[in-house]
Amino acid sequence: MQKLFEYNWQVRQDWFNWCSGVDRDELMKPRTGGLGYILPTLYHIVAVEYGWICGGIQERVIEIPAFGEIASLELVQDFSARCHAELAPFVYGWSDELEDRIMVDITDEGEREPHPYGEVMRHVIAHEIHHIGQLSVWAREIGKPPVTANLIGRGLFDK
Repeated sequence: MQKLFEYNWQVRQDWFNWCSGVDRDELMKPRTGGLGYILPTLYHIVAVEYGWICGGIQERVIEIPAFGEIASLELVQDFSARCHAELAPFVYGWSDELEDRIMVDITDEGEREPHPYGEVMRHVIAHEIHHIGQLSVWAREIGKPPVTANLIGRGLFDK
């Protein structure tokens, strides 16, 4: 599981680098699908990962700033780095013993939903991959090649 988080973190950094070569107006231009904007989508990816792992599984009191408070590429990158520093030790410390532990999520309707940690972790991985696909479509719409989503060739499984 750690390798897939590393993959997502590498691809996310690649997207941040990609964004540095794109005008801010393009990063904030309304688009079809998903959250509808490039930069808020990157923020959303970070906020969801942090929320599920640190706030949900670890049951820590966390603070997620509203996008409007950090609505620049640099500030979203800083937010991502801070969240990564807090949650990476948990990801790297993952063991099979955690797989079936239960966290309780409170839905928007106030309902309590139990979820196994392993399911939540895989949801977080899939969530980011889903949004990376959206970013790739939007990159092509503005005439720029997207970041590669290849898992192969990233050195994640080198010995």
